[in-house]
Amino acid sequence: MKAVAFDRYGSAEELQYRELSKPIAKSNELLVRVRASSVNPVDWKIRQGHLQLLTGFNFPKIVGSDISGVVVEVGSEVTKFKVGDEVYTFLNPIAGGACAEYAVVPESSAAIKPKNITHAEAAGVPIAGLTALQALRDLGEIQAEKKVLINGASGGVGIFAVQVAKAMNAEVTGVCSAKNRDFVKGLGADLVLDYAEVDFTKQLQKYDIILDAVGTKTFAGCENVLQAEGVYISTLPSFDNLAPMFFSSFMSGKKAKLIVANPNPSDLDFLRELIESDRVDPIVDRTYSLQEVAAAHTYSETGRAVGKIAIAIDG
Repeated sequence: MKAVAFDRYGSAEELQYRELSKPIAKSNELLVRVRASSVNPVDWKIRQGHLQLLTGFNFPKIVGSDISGVVVEVGSEVTKFKVGDEVYTFLNPIAGGACAEYAVVPESSAAIKPKNITHAEAAGVPIAGLTALQALRDLGEIQAEKKVLINGASGGVGIFAVQVAKAMNAEVTGVCSAKNRDFVKGLGADLVLDYAEVDFTKQLQKYDIILDAVGTKTFAGCENVLQAEGVYISTLPSFDNLAPMFFSSFMSGKKAKLIVANPNPSDLDFLRELIESDRVDPIVDRTYSLQEVAAAHTYSETGRAVGKIAIAIDG
């Protein structure tokens, strides 16, 4: 099968479009003909070698985690899916494997793809959408009329966070650049702040949930604008947040938490329902071919993507 992989850590130039062996599904797995994937920051951070203590040195490594595709084979123990089903989910980012013509997916993490969107759109949902949903609902315990701030509202996680929060009837403030103000307003944000003009951590407004989807703020910096029982949630682990995350877990009052998305099928089903009812729109900034994954990584590294970067896999 065709795939994009690398043989050593480094720049996007290490990515090679090449022929590799098609994976074999185990008894509890699906073999999926991948129709699309997407690029998440974790993909190029792994390629650069930032997580090599976890990813190791067993090469070649196929990049990518998000998957949308068609089931072409089911393992002997699989009961929930059949050949021909259109599914979406994400693979363990440490293992990768999504930027390829075929991938194996555990039955326990797969869900039926939303019917009203393309594979390219669906492939942008799993990691980013689940990060937003699980952060706001599970860690933030979001409720109607709660005040929520999304830092990085125009990015991959941010676009889902704004829409999910509004679907749950929260009051949403989005933080982004001036050029994306109208875009984020169009997602449903009640108020949009230009980060170059306004430092939300210096304002009087207090929030029940602050989701830092770009990792540019710390709990200490946000603490003064959190409500007494407010929650700060980061998508990126950082040294500055480790101690607050540890100690606040044992204490009442303001909390600092880290979100690590889990490919939960019921949550993917929940996102599918939001998408099919037009309450969440997965926005694709650009679409690249499998042969262009290196260019997609390079674009993602600029941090300027508005929404998701899709990888369309033909065949």
